[in-house]
Amino acid sequence: MSTGFAIEELGENALLLRFGDSLDAATNARVHALAADLARDRPDWLLDIVPAFATLALCVDLEALAGASEPLAAVRRWLAARAAGDIGKPQDAPGRHHLIPVRYGGSEGPDLEAVARHAGIDPGELIRRHTHATYRVAMLGFAAGFPYLIGMDPQLAMPRRDTPRTDVAAGSVGIGGAQTGIYPRRGPGGWQIIGRTGVELFDAMRDPPALLEPGDSVRFVPETGPTGPQR
Repeated sequence: MSTGFAIEELGENALLLRFGDSLDAATNARVHALAADLARDRPDWLLDIVPAFATLALCVDLEALAGASEPLAAVRRWLAARAAGDIGKPQDAPGRHHLIPVRYGGSEGPDLEAVARHAGIDPGELIRRHTHATYRVAMLGFAAGFPYLIGMDPQLAMPRRDTPRTDVAAGSVGIGGAQTGIYPRRGPGGWQIIGRTGVELFDAMRDPPALLEPGDSVRFVPETGPTGPQR
């Protein structure tokens, strides 16, 4: 029976479930649906569940499976048995919805006009399109709490900068390829910066530390900023 994903070993104590090789919303929704299903009925030996764009990593406690001669093979069989049911359906995907206020343009969005020129539209239309979409957090990576958001208008896509900046402000909203994202902390980065939010995306003292989690949805809301009121 097909599970809908391929299973690869990821070192000695983890498995990687591969749902495909493309960056698309349907595949990502299947990843998050299965992650949620496993989290709801999580066996003691499953240490961590790590969703990405089209893969799901499962970290296994080998000591908890000491009774099995081949622990990872036992996990494979368990996954195959679970896949015989209705697990991992996209409509089962979890997620909270977040509204993120953004000040677009000016010093807080220095690449806004360049991205608009690349898209063949004016900055106001770029802002309208960027705030019109509903995004899904496909995965977290690059820096703690950094969300890779899919669902952006394809016309807004633009390659990363040829030379990354050495200092990008915390809260900077950027475009990198076909995705948009938010820098949770100050540091280097090569995405095209179109705005900035004052929302704190990562706080080590918060539970959970990351405000946005894989599977969540996001809408950007324009604030009055250096370029004036945006609608």
